[in-house]
Amino acid sequence: MKVWPIFKKEMRLYFTSPVAYVVLFIFLLVMGYFFSQIFYYYSLASMQSMMNPGMARELNVTESVMRPLFTNIAIILLLSLMPLVTMRLFAEERQTGTIELLLTYPVRDGAVLVGKYLAALALYALLLALTLVYPGMLAFFATPEWGPILTGYLGLFLMGAAFLAVGLLASSLTTNQIVAAVVTFGILLLFWVIGWSAENVGGTMGRVLAHLSILDHFDSFSKGVLDTKDIVYYVNFTVVALFLTLRSLESRRWKG
Repeated sequence: MKVWPIFKKEMRLYFTSPVAYVVLFIFLLVMGYFFSQIFYYYSLASMQSMMNPGMARELNVTESVMRPLFTNIAIILLLSLMPLVTMRLFAEERQTGTIELLLTYPVRDGAVLVGKYLAALALYALLLALTLVYPGMLAFFATPEWGPILTGYLGLFLMGAAFLAVGLLASSLTTNQIVAAVVTFGILLLFWVIGWSAENVGGTMGRVLAHLSILDHFDSFSKGVLDTKDIVYYVNFTVVALFLTLRSLESRRWKG
């Protein structure tokens, strides 16, 4: 499979266009603001706890700062960044007609898919790596628990991998990048909120809705809990979305 040339091409396109730089700038700007505000409130609580020993025992820098930060990162990924990163991957090539040329090359559809997906995943991994400065800063002022931080980052990586797979699927279905971004956002939002009604529905259907919820499966990671069912959920979610994307590409080849 000739994945490497596709991967290099996509990475070059990301960094020779404004896409990567805009995504990086917006992400770091917004996350820097969130971190400063969360840390500010933690600092106020720390000063208040000096006069209240009971409050001090309940104060935990990992729980009070990093866990809310992880939740904010997940929300930002859903609302804007993942649709922006993936919307052009296939939609642009379908719009310009280069997808037909690409699929006539002696390159398997799977190689095209994997190359594009890995490029988007590499950009996302770079985004997460840049946020490591936040737990690093916390380590200067307090003693964070590294276990929950590491599992939180693992959860973010798996969730982002699933988000990217959905974005790739949406991009393969349309020639319009805006439509691809909106469809990606809509699908992710549906799986984000689907668990909210689980308690009201109850029974078997309630358990099914809770299992399908992206947010519910991430909650364990942010608490420092590694549960096999959560890992399997994100892996299966990603694989299914990529499989459907592959079927979408193959259908274009069959249509000629």
